[in-house]
Amino acid sequence: MAEPTGWEPVPRSRTFELVLDRIEEQILAGKLRVGDRLPPERELVELLGVSRAAIREALRVLEAQGVVRAKVGTGRDSGSVITALPSAGLTQLLRFHIALANFPLPDVVDTRAALERASARSAAGQASEQQLSRLRELLALMDDPALSREEFSEHDVAFHVTIAEAGGNRLMADLTVAVRNAVRHPLLAAFRRLDDWPAVAADLRVEHHAIYQAIAAGDAQAAGDLVESHIHRFYHEVALPALPADTES
Repeated sequence: MAEPTGWEPVPRSRTFELVLDRIEEQILAGKLRVGDRLPPERELVELLGVSRAAIREALRVLEAQGVVRAKVGTGRDSGSVITALPSAGLTQLLRFHIALANFPLPDVVDTRAALERASARSAAGQASEQQLSRLRELLALMDDPALSREEFSEHDVAFHVTIAEAGGNRLMADLTVAVRNAVRHPLLAAFRRLDDWPAVAADLRVEHHAIYQAIAAGDAQAAGDLVESHIHRFYHEVALPALPADTES
């Protein structure tokens, strides 16, 4: 069998990283696209001249990064498929670094505010009726006073993610999802520590409705301003005082 172009053997030092390099080269060259299946492990071992352990380690890294997904089974339906789930990989990466304090939480909040401001401005000009309907549905769910803090948080996340997706910029949406999910646990911890949750929830509802109204009206300036002030106000006035001291840095 002729050796496919681009799958040259790799040196044996740092083997699994070099396997990653070869796969990246195939993607950058356009020879591997979303939905394509990687060669089977046995074939990759022969093509790249490395051990099966190195191939499996590289595939584990790619799966964690959201670049491939493993399909169980036998024959043509098994193996690793190129996918496009960057927010999953970015979320995991950011969560680790935030936990290690490499990215201080205030920096993450500022980044989130900047991203969501841009997304809200774009959404105000191009949100579809389906996306607006989804936002209204989430607002109605959050308006339920019997909602638990955890349930409110889930709908809150979905509300902001929907706005990011409505902005129409896929990279910005994925970065927004990653940053939002990376701070999900500390913010939920803050929710649980709040003494006057009903009052906080009422303020959040008012702000969410105002953001929706600006987007639905096509007012980009108001939508951006409202989202940015909403994120900063919640963090500085509500979440920060409720967070443990070692989370603030």
